[in-house]
Amino acid sequence: MLVYKVYYKNYKLKKGELLGILIERRKDLRGQNQIESGLKWAKLVFGRLVEDKKQLFVVPKELKIGLKTRWLVERGFITKDELVELNKLVE
Repeated sequence: MLVYKVYYKNYKLKKGELLGILIERRKDLRGQNQIESGLKWAKLVFGRLVEDKKQLFVVPKELKIGLKTRWLVERGFITKDELVELNKLVE
């Protein structure tokens, strides 16, 4: 299972800002490589949150799905705000 961290290029701060996380859905975007499929999906999910969709980029990472993360697969994506709230609950 692949997890994509979705970033937005912030030229003022000269860094990428985390927008959220996507869980790969192989049936949605078959025939493309990891970056192409992740980027296409990121534009669909997070495109409304940014001014220019061309400034989005994704970083794929392998993830082992266990019992505690099964809900994430069903959901498909998490926004940055939701991720911050989840991290508060874990700490």
